[in-house]
Amino acid sequence: MTPALEPLRRIAAYAVATDPHGRVLLVRASARSGTPGVWSLPGGAVDHGEDPNHTVVRETAAETGLSVTVTGLRDVLADMRSLPHRGVTIHTDRLVYEVSVRGGNLIDRVGQPTDMARWHTLEEAQELRLRPFTAAALGLPAASADLRPEEVPDFPSFYAYPGPDGLHRAQRFAAYAIATDPQDRLLLTRVAPGYPGEGCWHLPGGGTDYGEQPGTALIRELVEETGQQGRLVELLGVASHRDAASLGPEGYPIDWHGVRAFYRVAVDAPTEVAVKDVGGSTSEARWMALAEVAALPADRLTEVTAEALRAAGLL
Repeated sequence: MTPALEPLRRIAAYAVATDPHGRVLLVRASARSGTPGVWSLPGGAVDHGEDPNHTVVRETAAETGLSVTVTGLRDVLADMRSLPHRGVTIHTDRLVYEVSVRGGNLIDRVGQPTDMARWHTLEEAQELRLRPFTAAALGLPAASADLRPEEVPDFPSFYAYPGPDGLHRAQRFAAYAIATDPQDRLLLTRVAPGYPGEGCWHLPGGGTDYGEQPGTALIRELVEETGQQGRLVELLGVASHRDAASLGPEGYPIDWHGVRAFYRVAVDAPTEVAVKDVGGSTSEARWMALAEVAALPADRLTEVTAEALRAAGLL
């Protein structure tokens, strides 16, 4: 039986780097980790307020000795694993980036969670013990090296903790939809009073639950906020935003860091829009023609909405 462990959440970013011979860069977990001898993509936890693009560059340099630059977003996925030696179960939202190597030399490390970095062909990698997310990112089968909890732990959808300066901090991963119907209308929601960005138009979506995949969470949120059934089409990007003193219904300032994945979603059979999550952060939802959206004043769209629409070529 898996022992009762403290549930934690974190966001992490990882690099898929290949060399001119098509080999992929992997790092090996050391005896200090929960899975010694297991190989994974280089990367690690996103610090509070840090852009994941910066995380993956920083962590890859620390673990491998190589300087890289981000060239694209490959995938976003989530997993749970139990670490009895640390007394915790961790849900990790993993952002997997394509990177190119600018220079440097591979290093081995002593006394760190990873101790070795090496280039491997995909055939060689398939013979290694791989972390499940690494195998998934590379399109390889792999037996799981992770210990999973038998049940999903209870964990609040919103969690703030005191920071080093005394101000509460919150880091949250969320998924949002650029949802369109056969008439090329865009589905938008309005932020309810009392929430940051109140009155602004926003993409449907929201925070993912503990143990939940981003795509599954998004389809659930779409139903809760608008009553619409959608299907995922493609992952478009990830946005990171920090508000150092966000003020919401909690009634006190929070140093807020949001990391949001946004997807293109098709609603093939739109119905009458209905906000089912009454009393939440959404006060209204509406289908809008793209010309109507483009005519909205800039301050009537939330930051993540404007960024996502620009990435999709709709603004």
